[in-house]
Amino acid sequence: MSQKPSLPKGMRDFGPLQMARRNYILDTIKKVFQKFGFMPLETPAMENLSTLTGKYGDEGDQLLFKVLNSGDFLSKSSVTDFESGSKSMLSKVSEKGLKYDLTVPFARYVVMNQNDITFPFKRYQIQPVWRADRPQRGRYREFYQCDADVVGTDSLICEAEIVLMITEVFEQLKFTDYSIKINHRAILTGMAEAIGAEDKASDLFVAIDKLDKIGLEKVCEELLQRGLDQSSVDALKPLLSIEGSFEQKIEQLTQHLNNSESGKKGIEELQQINAHLDSFGFTDKNIELDTTLARGLSYYTGAIFEVKVNNVSIGSVSGGGRYDNLTGVFGLSGTSGVGFSFGIDRIYDCLEELNLFEEVMLNFTEVLITHFDEQTQRYGLSILKALRDAGIKSEIYPDQAKLKKQFGYADKKGIPYTITIGSEEMNSGLLSLKNMADGQQEKLSIQQIITKITGQ
Repeated sequence: MSQKPSLPKGMRDFGPLQMARRNYILDTIKKVFQKFGFMPLETPAMENLSTLTGKYGDEGDQLLFKVLNSGDFLSKSSVTDFESGSKSMLSKVSEKGLKYDLTVPFARYVVMNQNDITFPFKRYQIQPVWRADRPQRGRYREFYQCDADVVGTDSLICEAEIVLMITEVFEQLKFTDYSIKINHRAILTGMAEAIGAEDKASDLFVAIDKLDKIGLEKVCEELLQRGLDQSSVDALKPLLSIEGSFEQKIEQLTQHLNNSESGKKGIEELQQINAHLDSFGFTDKNIELDTTLARGLSYYTGAIFEVKVNNVSIGSVSGGGRYDNLTGVFGLSGTSGVGFSFGIDRIYDCLEELNLFEEVMLNFTEVLITHFDEQTQRYGLSILKALRDAGIKSEIYPDQAKLKKQFGYADKKGIPYTITIGSEEMNSGLLSLKNMADGQQEKLSIQQIITKITGQ
């Protein structure tokens, strides 16, 4: 009995239609990255576990896919290791893991190649990453990330350009209703100071990060469970409920955080980013200061971003921020960076949900050459070469078959034109071009056909 094929949970195949749509998204993003001066980079699928662990918090470490050592991977372990539990056993059987994101491998690359890199170093990277997460809609175990980072500069122009790049990509993908949320880690620290909960800052960030999922009351309950007192939680509520324009929110924050040096630093940097955007002539109304934005990853130290497409069932589609010490863990301190990531799979799901994919992307082959016999097929090969030389995506039906079957093939593939070659066409040089959409047929020379299809 043959085995029924299957895929591991959270993994997917991408057929031709999906690949065309994904390439449309990726090509759009790549062009914007390159326009802003970013260069391409790739890092391996696997990294040493020593590179990956401790960079994503405890939860992230649990989601790392570990790779068993090759050969007899149990040879270096003992019964004692096994009885001591998975943590003790892991170091004996696994030294490598699949990468969890693109940022940590990028930091590792920068440190290893610091003498060959021109700083500030601007790179983009589009590769799959892996997380041992529970699969659900919009959340997969293998998915593509699409990162752009600048490392080696403190300039807040970089943060402003991230906003510009996100806006340009979304305009080209035809998104109109979306929110670029921005906050600052120093503002969050300032909030912890303002409510007298400096020692519980990390608990505060973790709870706030869940606010849009579980709501304010549940966040307050969680904070009480995490050891904050009632007066601190009550003082936090107005800070999480600030409303108004960017400028109005800044004004309210200034009043609330006037005794916090951290808070004042965060406010000042967000004002500078806003001023840079003004200098760029940026008038987009999709940017929003959101004091509830915390972003879970622990390596962010400055401005943080998150992007959501409104009126869809998918979560954030992009996020990122400033990190001052990510390369420090690999021995290169004092190197600040800022970056962000597009979630390609989530953007795909949003475009599909909003019916924003353009039909033109679905036409792979533009012309199919059909024929009656071996002789007309052979003649068709020279026609095929002429079409391809003119840059027209074209193919010939490879087998001897009835015309009905050949036309059926063109119809199923959505090929817009067919050229039928019989003995009459071979003798006259005038070929039968059929528009598959309306059934119109006309006799044209190969040059006339090329002009009609290319418009040149």
